Amino acid sequence: MSQHSKANLTTQPPARSLFFFALPMIIGNLFQQFYNMADSIIVGNLVGEDALAAVGASYSFTTVFIMIAIGGGIGASVLTSQYLGAEHYKEMKSSAYTFLISFAVFSTLLAVIGFFINPMVLMLLKTPDNIMEDAVLYLQIYFAGLLFMFMYNILSANFNALGKSKIPLYLLIFSSILNIFMDLWMVGGLNLGVAGAAIATVIAQGIAAVISFVILMRMLSTYKVEEKVKRFRGDMFVTGVKIAIPSIIQQSIVSIGMLLTQSAVNQFGSSALAGYSAGIRLESLCIVPMIATGNAMSTFTAQNLGAGKPERVHQGYHVAYGIIIAFGVFLIAVSQLFYKPILSVFVEQGESAVAFETGTSYFRFIGLFFSFLGFKAITDGILRGAGDIKVYMLANLINLTIRVAVAQLCSPIWGIQLIWYAVPMGWAANYLISYFWYRTGNWKKKNLL
Repeated sequence: MSQHSKANLTTQPPARSLFFFALPMIIGNLFQQFYNMADSIIVGNLVGEDALAAVGASYSFTTVFIMIAIGGGIGASVLTSQYLGAEHYKEMKSSAYTFLISFAVFSTLLAVIGFFINPMVLMLLKTPDNIMEDAVLYLQIYFAGLLFMFMYNILSANFNALGKSKIPLYLLIFSSILNIFMDLWMVGGLNLGVAGAAIATVIAQGIAAVISFVILMRMLSTYKVEEKVKRFRGDMFVTGVKIAIPSIIQQSIVSIGMLLTQSAVNQFGSSALAGYSAGIRLESLCIVPMIATGNAMSTFTAQNLGAGKPERVHQGYHVAYGIIIAFGVFLIAVSQLFYKPILSVFVEQGESAVAFETGTSYFRFIGLFFSFLGFKAITDGILRGAGDIKVYMLANLINLTIRVAVAQLCSPIWGIQLIWYAVPMGWAANYLISYFWYRTGNWKKKNLL
């Protein structure tokens, strides 16, 4: 048995290795969602409604950059996973170093651009004048620390590529708790308002990124190779970019779809928008296990193809269906039986009947179809892990097109419920396209090594 054999996903039974690899990712992502909610509660309660609105006005813009970081990290780590599976440790280390350097440069460039264009973007988003100053300040501080956010996500992707998904979980819990305490101190104690919330986020992400970097460097040093390892390889960079771009698109589909369909919701009034926003918040929680299982399937596929074990990918795929169906049944029960107390956390039933009814309608309907997203996620995960990106990217673009087109063209005629229907329609189309391509077996020939 070779060195670090227990660190990858090529040896243990597929059911055990895939489930216990995905579980920390699911817990970590759920923790991140709860942390985001806590952050909003602190600002809203300690500063006021306008401050909460200023942070909220920045959310759709910052989400794009978060998705770029997450998608880029997942895509770039595919190559690292395949080298680990093949036990090519020299190339694996070069791959990890190459993408750390690449994303450090890329995030710095994005930070400079974002710092200067954020006022214009906020104007295009029709941000109210009374919160514009705070929103600009929040984003400027956020972009000043963008390097930390990017590097933390890239480092987390490298840990996952090495089969160490528990490390990002522990670091995420640490940084989230730190951020909450920093928020309470800077927003409540020092009265720094919106700026305090932004500074707290940058500091927490910065500390987590530095700790992650130190741990990863020590971990990589344990993979002993005789030849000198190149810190940057152009061929790996080009290959990684080809995989990362579709991965970024796939990770952004959900947030972009929500952003574009929200304009269709706006025509039904602010109360309907408030209810829809509450439903979207609940959706973002519910889809976490589906997305995380798909990401785990990507790493599982990459490592086993690198090890020359495509049959394990099929086995893992069947296991992933069981995981998705189990979560899907649980979420159906939650959305149909407990929607009132859950939705009341966001919208008071007596305060706005329209908002509560809209949120209830969306959450109960979409709760029936979360498995569709899960099936799409695990099938996309195989194609992404294999580096088979063309059909995978096409399927996700069709998903986005269906969601936006149905919402924009049909809802003005037949009502807001058509926006609900557009979501599972897009998921189902994406899944069917990816599934039929998976069945061809062409993805097995895309091994990047």
